[in-house]
Parts: sequence; structure tokens; C-alpha cells
Amino acid sequence: MDDSLDRRGAEARGLRQAREIEGHLAWLDSFTGTALGVLSIASGIYTYLGVSSLLDDTGALSVFAAMAYSIAVSVGIFVFWSYMLRLLPAVRSAASRIGLLASMALGSLAIVAMSSWLNAAALAGAAAVEQHLATTVQNYQGALERANTIAVSAQALGRDVARVRGSFEDLGEQEASGGLSGLAGRGAVFRLLRQKSDELSALEAQIASQQPLLDAAFAEGNATLSRMRALTVAPGPVEARSVEFSEEAVRLAGVITTLRQLSVAPLVVRAARDLSASVVLPQLDGGDDAVRSGQRATIDSVLTVLGQRAETLARAAESVIAMSPPADTTYTPISAADAVILYARNFVPSWAGAIAIDLLPAVLVLIVSVAQAAIRSGRDGVAVEDQMTLSELRGALIALREIEAGAPADPPRDAEAPPPPASDASARAAE
Repeated sequence: MDDSLDRRGAEARGLRQAREIEGHLAWLDSFTGTALGVLSIASGIYTYLGVSSLLDDTGALSVFAAMAYSIAVSVGIFVFWSYMLRLLPAVRSAASRIGLLASMALGSLAIVAMSSWLNAAALAGAAAVEQHLATTVQNYQGALERANTIAVSAQALGRDVARVRGSFEDLGEQEASGGLSGLAGRGAVFRLLRQKSDELSALEAQIASQQPLLDAAFAEGNATLSRMRALTVAPGPVEARSVEFSEEAVRLAGVITTLRQLSVAPLVVRAARDLSASVVLPQLDGGDDAVRSGQRATIDSVLTVLGQRAETLARAAESVIAMSPPADTTYTPISAADAVILYARNFVPSWAGAIAIDLLPAVLVLIVSVAQAAIRSGRDGVAVEDQMTLSELRGALIALREIEAGAPADPPRDAEAPPPPASDASARAAE
């Protein structure tokens, strides 16, 4: 007896909860369609702005095309979520729910593909393009600094050339005093040493002449970078700034190419190879064979030292040539929609808002599904007659009385009912 009372009490509580939830759903359903329509229209407006940024033409046909696309998106979003709000909470079988959930996931992906990224372009398109400009400036700055570093490293080879030149000049002074071949004066050995020191002096002067050009090119590159940075944050439409930015980028690319061409490292390598390969041996001017033999031995020693110094200088220049060159940087103008996708992680809030305005009804679908499940849970196991409210019972009684009042009275069976017809055999027997 107690178990029966507890069960009936639980059923009554579940039934009251189900009726309460039904009342709330009935009230919420009165404006759910309107709210869904507002969300769809808002998404369509931002979609229109995003599509407009993709179209190059600004004529009437482009405006009509953007409006048609945005209207189609608004209608599609409204119809899709209306289907989901009505059908998903109503189904009961697991297979039906899984199928509708899969359909909702597929539809959500389609909405993101056709609308959300355009909404993000409308919300953060200009900022994304500015981000692209700022990133391009950083890339160009890195390329400029790298090209200047290589050129400066090549200029530093001038000190190595000066050191080798100084060593040959010192050897020449020693030979002039007779410290090398034993023959004082400016003989054959002295002339050979002077020949190579003059070649190195010419190379040193050529390297030094490049320094002003290098400084001017680097200064011009920095000035161009400053103008590009100013265009990145300047007020006004970003499209107009992008055009001027592109012109500055082309100018800066030329400066970087100039810096790469001003590197004297290849010149030093060739000069170092020629230093030992192209030797004009002077005529030995010793007075006897012993002196000439000493001169020849000294010249051979000088040539050996010359080859060693040339190899050292060539290796130093080749190490500069082996330095990694500046990265190839080219500015490519992109649309606002492409910039939003390319720099998506820099604009997560904008992407979140763009997707939320399209997929927020999915939360409503889940809420209604949970509410309908709670209603069914509260009504399960309760007899139909126990689920009727007082107003429903009163309406049922009134309908029953109306039915009874309008139905004809049944005639008495013994007085008015006609006798059953006799069979043919009974009739012949009576005759």
C-alpha cells in the first residue's frame, strides 16, 4: 500500500513538472521564431559586407549579387534552424536522434563555410589587412638587415686585404735593406713584392669606395621602411593605403637588391685567386750566379708565402659568400576575407562572434531537446486519465454531453423491431 502511494506521488510530481515545462515552452515559442529571424537577418547583413569586400566591381550588378547572396544565407539559416528546433526535440529513437545530430553538424559546417568567414571579414577585415601590412614590413626589415649584414661583412674583408698588403710592404722594406736575398737595393725580389702590394692597395681602395654607396642604400631602405610603417597605421581606407604600400615595397625590394650587389666578397675571391696565379716574375739582376741563385730562392719563398696569404684571403671571402642570403620577400595584396583566414589566430574574438551569430540556435535546439526529454520522462508511466487537467476534464465532459444530446434514441427491440425474415423452406411448409 505504501509503495503504491509513493509511486503515485512520484508520478504526480513528474506530471506537475512536465506541465510546468510545457507552459514555459509555450511562452518561449511565442517569440522564438522572431528571435531566429533577427539572428538570420543580422548574419545576412554581415555576410553582405563580407561579400562586398570580395567583389572588385562596385556597380549595380555587384550590389545585386551581394544582396542576393546575403538574402539566400539569411533564408537558409532561418529554415535550417527552424527544422532543427521542430524535429530534433520531437524524435524519440536513438537512430533518429543520431541522424538529426549528424545533419545538424553538417549544416553547421555549411553555414560556417558560406557565412561565418564572411562575417569575420566584415568584423575584422580591415584590421587583418593591416596585420598583413605589418607582417610584410617585418619581413622586409629582416631582409634589409640581412642584406646589410652581408655587405658589411664583405666590407670587413678590407682589413684582411690591408693586413696582407702590409705584410708584403714590410717584406719589401726588408728586401730593400738586404734582409731577404742578401742583396740590398730595389732588385727583382723587391719589385715582385712591390707588384703584389700595389695590387692589394688597388683592391683595398676599391673596397673602400663601396662604403659610401652601402651607407646610402641602407639609409634609403630605412627611410622606405619608415614610410611603410606609417602607411600601416595611417587613418583612412586600407585599400588606398595598400596601393601606396605596394609602391614602397617595390622600391624597398630594389634597395635590397642593390645591397646584395654591393657586396665585395666575390671581388675579393677573384682577386685572391689572381694574386697567386698571375705573377709576373722580374728579371734576375744579380751580378753573378750566386747572387742570382739567392734571388731565385727568395722569389720562390715569396711565391709560397703569396699563395698562402691568397688562400687565407679567399677563404675569408668565401665564408662571407656562404652566409645565408636575405629571404625573398614580395608583397602580395590580399582581400579582407583572405587576410582574416590567413591571420585567423590573431582575430579569435572576431571569429568567435562571427560563428556564434550563426550557430547560437544550436544551443536553443539542445535546450528544447532537453526540455522535451524532461516532459516525456515526467509523463512516462502515468495513465492517460491521470494526465488530464481539470480544464481538460471539464472540456471532455462538455463534449460528451454534446454528443449524447445530438445522438438519436435507440428504439425498443421487442415492440418496433421487425421480425426476422423467414427462410424459403419455412414458407413452403406453411403453404
